[in-house]
Amino acid sequence: MPKVKMPKKSPSLDMTPMVDLAFLLVTFFMLTTQFRPDEPVVVDSPSSISEKILPDKVMLITIDSTNRVFFNLEGKEIRTKMLNQMISKNHETFDEKSINQFALLGTFGMTVKELKEFLPMDELGRKDFMKKSKGIPYDSLNNQLGDWIRYGRLADAELKGPNVPKDKLLRFAIKGDGNANYTAIKRVIEVFQEMNVNRFNLVTTLEKNPNQ
Repeated sequence: MPKVKMPKKSPSLDMTPMVDLAFLLVTFFMLTTQFRPDEPVVVDSPSSISEKILPDKVMLITIDSTNRVFFNLEGKEIRTKMLNQMISKNHETFDEKSINQFALLGTFGMTVKELKEFLPMDELGRKDFMKKSKGIPYDSLNNQLGDWIRYGRLADAELKGPNVPKDKLLRFAIKGDGNANYTAIKRVIEVFQEMNVNRFNLVTTLEKNPNQ
């Protein structure tokens, strides 16, 4: 009795749903992605052979070549809490739109009063404003840098609550330009110490280890 041969069929797969899904994902990311704002200052940091990586969650103080000081601590909630404390301390008033803009701002360097003028500006206006800014005051008579550090720590602690694991604690870092005056960097370190912060990282550019 002859064998019955089953007809061969090539499997087919309808890729239309996959293509639709891919386009939906691309559209979603295009609409929801927020680009990181440009840094207002370019810093040529000194080099070192340290390979330690700066953590993502860090309070970063930047000092440029003209000794201006800038501040950054990312996170919408923490920035909103921090700004509200600074507004109260300096007896200023910010509208809700400006507070929301600050939450997404990134690095900044100016007095609280100037910040109120700065936030409603467009991108070109902000760049021009930053060129004229003298940075955040950090002298003993008007130590707004110390206030930002204090309220940033308080906001972080309030959001995280008690019993925070060691690896989740807020970290602190100083990024100084190689041409910045030593006394300016020394003063920023003193401000940290006045705020009871005695452990922080110094940000450098990685260079080749001569012993390797």
